[in-house]
Amino acid sequence: MSEKKTVRFIITRQDNPDSAPYEEEFEIPYRPNMNVISALMEIRRNPVNAKGEKTTPVTWDMNCLEEVCGACSMVINGKPRQSCTALVDQLEQPIRLEPMRTFPVIRDLQVDRSRMFDSLKKVKAWIPIDGTYDLGPGPRMPEKKRQWAYELSKCMTCGVCLEACPNVNSKSNFIGPAPLSQVRLFNAHPTGAMNKDERLEAIMGDGGLANCGNSQNCVQSCPKGIPLTTSIAALNRETTFHMFRKFFGSDYTV
Repeated sequence: MSEKKTVRFIITRQDNPDSAPYEEEFEIPYRPNMNVISALMEIRRNPVNAKGEKTTPVTWDMNCLEEVCGACSMVINGKPRQSCTALVDQLEQPIRLEPMRTFPVIRDLQVDRSRMFDSLKKVKAWIPIDGTYDLGPGPRMPEKKRQWAYELSKCMTCGVCLEACPNVNSKSNFIGPAPLSQVRLFNAHPTGAMNKDERLEAIMGDGGLANCGNSQNCVQSCPKGIPLTTSIAALNRETTFHMFRKFFGSDYTV
């Protein structure tokens, strides 16, 4: 009888935010079309490591399982990506799973992405509304512009671009590519444009555009293919215009 095919994982684990990380190896039965999430579920069902020792179940974040929510981001074989779309058949073994290091580790592969969400608050990444009652139809956007905005709206706040960016780290308060791209998205909205100046002011200060080193890792790693570097370039232009308008007066045009 032929040997059953197995899959080996080396997982970086951490019991709590203050404890030291360590590696633990697991070996599970192979199944066709298995992705990293289904493998982690198998380990959770039977938390026994490769040495045959009973251990604690591995923790990680997940939700939609179809690359929409952005919750299951982790570093897989050295590359930050979504674990729900990482197919075992396409990965070199042993498969190494690590938490994203841009964010504080809560436990195992689970991280605290508050840094990113706080940055979204800083740039007012939302459309303000006047009450919760029906206000009727809003301003219409041309179809071409709507399709353009849709590409930027694909952001699922997964944090992969922040993990890939060398300028987002514990020694920097750079808000990162995703929040910057959201500034461009909401400033282009007919209603969101009311807060355009506030958003531009937010990214002109500390931790904003000036902290971008143009490494372009973000656009290479984004699972949704969002043109992040194009947004950053456009915002550089917008903030320059904004600066001149403040200096020469609001009626200044370029």
